[in-house]
Amino acid sequence: MAVTGVANCFSFLYNRGSKIESKGASCMDYREEYQKWLDMFAGDQETMAELKAIANDEKEKEDRFYTELSFGTAGLRGVLGMGANRMNIYNVRRATKGLAQYLIAQGIQDAGVAIAYDSRIKSDVFARETALTLAACGVKAYLFESLRPVPVLSYTVRHLKTAAGVVITASHNPPQYNGYKVYAADGAQLGPEAADAVTGYIRALKYTDCVPMDEKEALDKGLLQYIGKKEVDDDYTEMIKSLALRPELLEEKGKELKVVYTPLHGSGNVPVRRVLKELGVQVTVVPEQELPDGRFPTVTAPNPEDPAAFSLAIPLAEKVGATMVFGTDPDSDRLGAAVQDGNGVFHTLTGNQIACLMLSHILRSRKEKGTLPQNGAVVKSIVSTKLADVIAKAYGVETFSVLTGFKFIGEKIQQFEESGSHTFLFGFEESFGYLSGTQVRDKDAVNASLLVCEAACACMERGETLYDALQELYRTYGYFKEKGVSVTLPGKDGVEKIKSIMSALRENYPTQIAGIRVTAVKDFLKGVRIENGVETKLDYPASNVVYFEMENDNWVCVRPSGTEPKIKLYVASKADSQEAVDTLNEKMTEEAKKLLS
Repeated sequence: MAVTGVANCFSFLYNRGSKIESKGASCMDYREEYQKWLDMFAGDQETMAELKAIANDEKEKEDRFYTELSFGTAGLRGVLGMGANRMNIYNVRRATKGLAQYLIAQGIQDAGVAIAYDSRIKSDVFARETALTLAACGVKAYLFESLRPVPVLSYTVRHLKTAAGVVITASHNPPQYNGYKVYAADGAQLGPEAADAVTGYIRALKYTDCVPMDEKEALDKGLLQYIGKKEVDDDYTEMIKSLALRPELLEEKGKELKVVYTPLHGSGNVPVRRVLKELGVQVTVVPEQELPDGRFPTVTAPNPEDPAAFSLAIPLAEKVGATMVFGTDPDSDRLGAAVQDGNGVFHTLTGNQIACLMLSHILRSRKEKGTLPQNGAVVKSIVSTKLADVIAKAYGVETFSVLTGFKFIGEKIQQFEESGSHTFLFGFEESFGYLSGTQVRDKDAVNASLLVCEAACACMERGETLYDALQELYRTYGYFKEKGVSVTLPGKDGVEKIKSIMSALRENYPTQIAGIRVTAVKDFLKGVRIENGVETKLDYPASNVVYFEMENDNWVCVRPSGTEPKIKLYVASKADSQEAVDTLNEKMTEEAKKLLS
């Protein structure tokens, strides 16, 4: 099976808004590297058995050893297994020692590192290896005693004032994947410069240089501390509860609200239910998907973006009379939802639709309570809906667009706090990530669970549903529709194919798509916006993204994924009716797909 193809002998594909940078990597002879692993780990019986089992499978050996699993702003991510291009204890140890050396070089190692993990296969093992490898480097590890969501780790880094944080997760990827996310001291994912520096330390290390400390020794020396409810959970819960805009409404209507929730076998089950229960909202949990299980046996992939994730939740909702279902992914940073219309039919919502419902609720509630600041700000990714811009403008709130990657939203929050220029109200990405607070610097599905339930209660108070509220947004602000298309191109050939597609786009920009004129092109890698042949500078970090502005607020964007072997196409349309926008978006999508050929 092909792994997340993020590196080869020509270039590394880093998760920094999908920027491609040449890193001077040498093309590895996979046969030589395979033999090196056999020699290095001859004493590890489990590793030997796995590697010898593929001795006659040249394709599998090549995929495991043609390159090293790359470290970028999202850390590591790949298929579980032994090999240089796989997620295993040896790559985890090596990445951890590289991180430790970076922290030591920065002189911040004494603050320690917080470590969390989700329900994925070997997440607990990799978390322990991370902690003990840090200890071996003299860096204290604060390790959660059981699984926790990504947002809890982000909060913990800031709460305990650690130098960094690590979460073992592969987010919403299929069960054969796992990953290693690294967070900086501000609670946001590691930035590009820091990731480059850590990469340099990692590349200089031999696998045999990276040996963890014995657990008892680490505990005795005070280099390992287990943390849990007392140190973090209670404070995090109170912080999330403080984000409720109308807690009295939740207490009043929460008992009437009928909601079905699925944690999709992940880490959201306990914190989501605790927050909602303490605010007065009782949820019905999908029993088959309640408990942690890294095999994710009830879904193809534990992804709340996929309508199939609700194949058990919707029938349960119909049975118990619920009008809304929502779900969180394994590391509980993403939230998806489905809502019922007046005819009893459930509609799965897009990330953009959920975000706009949350945004509308936040701004409406603040305006009614007189707490809407004059310098309010909404931050979203460049590939997210423009409906949010229109809603925000109607309330006198400024919208900022940043590159894909929630770390860039975190950067904006930090800038606002340091300058005092704006008050952060809400941030989101179309990929089902949302945030309304500032004490977490990554998307937070626990926060989002509160928002979506509070918005549903507010609708109930007005005698409508979330579905009704969405239709009202369209009638008021215009009909917007967005569609994403992903093409998977695995392996080193896939990386080169993606590179070729992006190069071809830059060599021959389209002048129209589906008969709609392209008015300007934003090339984020070159850092320019081109209109009528005139270039103006873009104020963004360089990133391998091409964005086509079109007439009437339509747009198309193409970028490689930073965490998966995919190239992504985004198509956004605007029209005067639902039927018109559906037709236009379908036509634009079919035409835009040709850009990927």
